[in-house]
Amino acid sequence: MPQTVFIGSDHAGLTLKSAIIAHMAQAGHDVNDLGPATADSVDYPNFAMAVCVKVQATPGSAGILVCGTGIGMSMAANRIPGIRAALCVNEYLARMTRLHNDANVLCLGERVVGEGLALSIVDVFLATAFEGGRHQRRIDLIETCCQSITA
Repeated sequence: MPQTVFIGSDHAGLTLKSAIIAHMAQAGHDVNDLGPATADSVDYPNFAMAVCVKVQATPGSAGILVCGTGIGMSMAANRIPGIRAALCVNEYLARMTRLHNDANVLCLGERVVGEGLALSIVDVFLATAFEGGRHQRRIDLIETCCQSITA
């Protein structure tokens, strides 16, 4: 089922981001590239914020963030209320983070996973629906706990 996807990277994730964009477009997804457009050095938190703000504002959408390891993007994205970003290195993690955690942003490391595996992770992430049920209570707790700490 085609989805709206917002994607961003830093300079270390640019090549993988380009491959993911082509792959998702071929699958019929509405892909929105939020940069960067060149391999010039950039600061990943800016692109994490750009993608996450769009995901927040677009119900049913997903985000994908790519940097060298995926760690920095994951850390930056998870600072934003309402974002549940998951760094995934295999299809199982991509499936489980959607099923049980309702992750709305996928983080990948270009220096960690090869292109073929990354594309498979993206496919699983986008195809897997949140299971709900007992897991919704836990998602609500994440949001409640985070809001009470920052208030």
